[in-house]
Amino acid sequence: MASKAQPYKGAQPYRGTQSVMRAFAILQTFSDERPEWNLTELAQEVALNRTTVYRLLTALESLGMVTRDEETQAYRLGSEAIVLGGRAMRANFMRHLGHKALEQLSTQTGETATLDILDGNDTLMLDEVKGRYVMGMMSSVGTRYPAHTSSTGKVLLAGLSEREVDERLPAPLPQLTPHTITDRALLHEQLAAARANGYATARDELELGYSDVAAPIHNHDGVVIAALTIGGASTRMTPEKQEEIIPLLCEAAARLSHQIGHRP
Repeated sequence: MASKAQPYKGAQPYRGTQSVMRAFAILQTFSDERPEWNLTELAQEVALNRTTVYRLLTALESLGMVTRDEETQAYRLGSEAIVLGGRAMRANFMRHLGHKALEQLSTQTGETATLDILDGNDTLMLDEVKGRYVMGMMSSVGTRYPAHTSSTGKVLLAGLSEREVDERLPAPLPQLTPHTITDRALLHEQLAAARANGYATARDELELGYSDVAAPIHNHDGVVIAALTIGGASTRMTPEKQEEIIPLLCEAAARLSHQIGHRP
């Protein structure tokens, strides 16, 4: 269910960077759901002609960012992309600080605990500790979801102004389940509640049968930079269970915030 990454509208590239932007767009097409592309399909996906895409792929292949199957001529992400991704994960200080908190939360609740950030109009999972139940969250590190579809996204979006939220989110808002919030006025009401309460909940909004609760992590300036989330099967994550989890989650988020200098 991972969505394609969307560039943040506020970030405008300098002139002369078109080739870089196009090369990155090509890299973004590779996903867990579609790890392999042939030249024709890839050119159609990124809306560029085959010659341009082939030239960019050749450059990326020479750098090890993509690799080509000699038999099928299909392209996949290369070894250097793996190396670069690993470096990015290790360099993220929030992931390093948050892992122990995730372990503790998962042990306390039995559910999967994740650390996420806001990336454009998506949430991006930086780290996770899986729960003890067979039926639980099946996502993995690096997974993206539309930010308006989960408690995670709500607490991250709540750190922005209404104008910034509207600029980031697509119109219309994608509906993943019958319970997904697609009305912007209702979404803003829930974001206001998340700001006031210091947490957010969601039931069956991202996927039927999945519910979660999240709390924000603030930096030294009070800016929301990440979220801690507990999620699992809706049959277990009842409203009553969510209420029991909220204090544990908020306490863990407050500790992490304090570690990075937040003083409310």
